[in-house]
Amino acid sequence: MIAIIVALEATALLVAAIWYGSQLLTGAPVLSFWGAVFTLGLLLAFSAWLYAVATFLFRAYRWPRAGALVAQLFTLTIGFPTLTGGYPLAGLAMLVPAVLAIVLLFDKRVIAFASRAGGAPPAL
Repeated sequence: MIAIIVALEATALLVAAIWYGSQLLTGAPVLSFWGAVFTLGLLLAFSAWLYAVATFLFRAYRWPRAGALVAQLFTLTIGFPTLTGGYPLAGLAMLVPAVLAIVLLFDKRVIAFASRAGGAPPAL
């Protein structure tokens, strides 16, 4: 379930990056063109990172739990101001999955499932 939530968040970021890039290409006014390109790169990189986290969570590795937690905490820090800043639907769309993922990350069944280590390299 957590892998699905994280993958959906990654997809939302990818859609936002595509929309942002299309706005950039159509000549939407920006203060700094290279700043906008940098923001687009961050959106794409964070989306790719979340897809990797979701993939390895699904494969039951333990290290992506920390990455998923950090992503949810970032989402909370953006979701609360969005909710209270006059965009309640967008804020709830960020907060509800983030809170659900945080609660599930600390569930005993998830911890037991996601306990696979990377494994040792082969010996000579």
